[in-house]
Amino acid sequence: MLSSRTPFLFAAFLSCSLPLWAVEAPRVHRSLDFDWRFHQGDPTESTPLGQGYPIPKWRYKVATSATDTAGLTSDPAAADFTDSNGPNSMPPKTNGWFRASLEDKPGVIGPRIVRFSGVDDDAIVYLNGQKIAEHQGWSEAFDVDVSRAWKAGQTNDLAVLVHNEDGAGGINETGLQIGAVPPSPYLRPDFNDSSWRLLDVPHDFVVENEFVPNGDVGRGSRKTGVGWYRKSFALPADAKGKTLWLDFDGVYRDATVYLNGQKLGNWKSGYAPFRFDISKFAKYGANNQLVVRADARANEGWWYEGGGIYRHVWLTIAAPLHVAPWGVRIQTKMPEPRNGVVAPAQVSVQTELRNDAPTAQNAVLESRILAPSGRIVTTARQSVSLAPNSTRIISQTANLPQPQLWSIETPDLYKVETYLLRGSQPLDNQSSSFGVRTIRFDATDGFFLNGKRVKIKGTCNHQDFAGVGVALPDSILDWRIKTLKGMGSNAYRTSHNPVAQELLDACDRQGMLVMDETRHLGDATGAKTPSGTKAENLGELRNMVKRDRNHPSVIIWSMANEEGLQSTPEGARIFKAMKVVTDALDGTRPVSAAMNGGHSPDGFHAVQDIEGLNYGIDSYDWFHNTYPNTPMYGSETASAVATRGEYVDDKEKGYVSNYDQRGGGWANSAQDAWKALAIRPYAAGGFVWTGFDYRGEPTPYGWPCINSHFGIMDMCGFPKDPYYYYQAWWGSKPIVHLFPDWNAAGKTPGQNVRVWVYGNAPTIELRLNGKSLGSKAMPPYEHVEWEVPYTPGVLEARGYNAAGELVSTHRVETTGRPAALRLNADRTTLKSDGQDATVVEVAVVDAQGRIVPDSDNPITFSIKGARNLGVGNGDPSSHESDKANTRRAFHGRAMLILGAPRTAGSIQVTATAPSIKASTINLKATASGFQPVTITTRNKVILPPPNIASTYR
Repeated sequence: MLSSRTPFLFAAFLSCSLPLWAVEAPRVHRSLDFDWRFHQGDPTESTPLGQGYPIPKWRYKVATSATDTAGLTSDPAAADFTDSNGPNSMPPKTNGWFRASLEDKPGVIGPRIVRFSGVDDDAIVYLNGQKIAEHQGWSEAFDVDVSRAWKAGQTNDLAVLVHNEDGAGGINETGLQIGAVPPSPYLRPDFNDSSWRLLDVPHDFVVENEFVPNGDVGRGSRKTGVGWYRKSFALPADAKGKTLWLDFDGVYRDATVYLNGQKLGNWKSGYAPFRFDISKFAKYGANNQLVVRADARANEGWWYEGGGIYRHVWLTIAAPLHVAPWGVRIQTKMPEPRNGVVAPAQVSVQTELRNDAPTAQNAVLESRILAPSGRIVTTARQSVSLAPNSTRIISQTANLPQPQLWSIETPDLYKVETYLLRGSQPLDNQSSSFGVRTIRFDATDGFFLNGKRVKIKGTCNHQDFAGVGVALPDSILDWRIKTLKGMGSNAYRTSHNPVAQELLDACDRQGMLVMDETRHLGDATGAKTPSGTKAENLGELRNMVKRDRNHPSVIIWSMANEEGLQSTPEGARIFKAMKVVTDALDGTRPVSAAMNGGHSPDGFHAVQDIEGLNYGIDSYDWFHNTYPNTPMYGSETASAVATRGEYVDDKEKGYVSNYDQRGGGWANSAQDAWKALAIRPYAAGGFVWTGFDYRGEPTPYGWPCINSHFGIMDMCGFPKDPYYYYQAWWGSKPIVHLFPDWNAAGKTPGQNVRVWVYGNAPTIELRLNGKSLGSKAMPPYEHVEWEVPYTPGVLEARGYNAAGELVSTHRVETTGRPAALRLNADRTTLKSDGQDATVVEVAVVDAQGRIVPDSDNPITFSIKGARNLGVGNGDPSSHESDKANTRRAFHGRAMLILGAPRTAGSIQVTATAPSIKASTINLKATASGFQPVTITTRNKVILPPPNIASTYR
């Protein structure tokens, strides 16, 4: 039964057979994803130099350190200064002085503002020897008002001390602005945006841009920029007096939000969710104009990050007395199960209430726990009173005598349904999922889930996907988790940032463990945290932990990745501040970090609960022997590289062989990386870099390659050959897989071909055209291989168990020429909600229906009754548009991401290619009650009957 630490409690066990009653509740939680107007680029009239001018000439000299002031007073015309080469003036790991002269215009009144389009990386700005400002973060536009040091009627000396960390550095375009920058016309409620593109969010505008040969290949070689979004929505008149807020699940990045021409605020982070209260500026009983500017020119990481409103946007209307956002905290406590015996569990529910009214408010807080079946297990009612403009946390507990445990195999989920009542009138309602499970990391025996030792078989992943960039529909997030589970993976690392909450929902539903990672160490805003960084705000971390703490899938909080301060006392200080916040908001999971060395007793190690080791498999035993009481795991492993369907390295094309023998200088093969963890009982497991390819970081080559080769699957989720290595050693089913393909491309008759076989059977036999080429024992966590003279036909691998029984087979055949296309959809039924999506795979097959592995036919998609969200083929060097109706096959495969319509009906997708047979697939969209515009303050909810509660004290 529920109990409470506060005086008044009403609790009762409720049977699902009891009648329920429906009432109207005022909380409204509505999507604002639909019907935005979008424009890329700032208006020219919003960025004039007025009576100022561009600064065409800078002089540059090397500085000895980040504190060297000699360049501030020396003569910029001297020989040790040279003309600046703009953003390419400085080599990595250097500091430099940039000097320029600014002329005044007599009689002009107004502030003097130096407008920087970007500095790579950090800048300290001086005018006439006076320090004016500091700016951290590279290639980010910013303004500096230099008025207080300005000398009227004279030449003014501008000096900038720049620190460059990686790559080329320097100062981008700059100008002197005289007079305040006028507001953008895009902010005006009456601005005519009818010429702007109409679209729905989530949306990534950077993935629509062209590739740039001299662009930043580490971030995908695409142009970035600024995106503007405008949306009109009506609020009912009776919403006045209530609390209204907007939730943005993710905007990349530097989002400035306006309502009806009034600035709501700015949020720099491109990954952490944020919200703004709009009660003050809302128009009730009228249309409201919402404007968002997203500036994606700066970077927070070193990979492709996209741009725009790439996650969901929500409007919430709540009573002045309401449950605070992310205000329900659910924790479970139980003894670790032993020998299959599951003890009763205690559920703690802490509900944060907020009263925005100017007067005290009284109500009854009701909490109900629902079993995975939907049956009401227990409920409680408690009287509460809140002072004006105050917050209060109410704590309650419940016992579950026979809990159903959340696990990888049986991810059972409970719910807490929360209501605020005044008499029979509900004021607010909220539903929160949770799971009952135990986790334990042991320094000797690894990781335990519900008392059972579980090896973490994880992958690291960035958040972009073929066709859609970072704007993944919820159903594609779900599909990616399902695909990873199919490989045998049981864990997901959110590298290196908070992810969409819908991805964590998918992990909860499917039984996928999660290492939940924040983007920034401390209050840093750049890719890495410099010395001197504070840890006072930690708003991004707070948002992540409060949002994600009820997810049973989350088993590790990660505070950082490969930070330079990881081995220092300063790093330990920042980490400790973050851990204090995390423990206060949750306290049920270990706090950790992904470290690439620096396991010093004075650094992160002194503070964190468990230790993550990135790579360095030779250091596992050293770490365990040095710190025998600290649990460890491979926070990032392998970094093996491969291009699907390729079996020789081709630097010119940017392709890497599938034979698992190379990676970066820090990396290991998939085989070596996993074996090192699998054979060590103290190692809890690890996270492979990466599950899917992602844009940017095209190791080991650069342009024309525009995305990584690290994925076990390519950008479309098509498996590479190492996928089957993991499936063999991570899964439980008998597996055998051989490669390469057996077509003649790159082979001549009689030429020896290296044949690899992955599998988990003790013995593997290889056959060519029915003739045995011998059998080999499969070493645990490895592979077997043969040299086979090439002869067209059928090459077959057979796996035998210890009793000599055939348990698995795989064959590759010499195919015919391309004869037809074949379509396959992950699902044939979509919801007509305008948000659902599915992947449609297309294969180029021969007359016998076999995929032709060396085919690259151009494919055109025709769609009726649905939308084309994007296309892809997994080719890491393809420069074709992601937003097109055509895509060339890559090694016989391509993909269409199909978006659901807003109305029910039939859907037809046809794929055609020159000179071969087309393919058509039929799907349908079912009714979903789509309502993108109308917002009402009435929301039907179900409550228990009022006469069944018993009183407890």
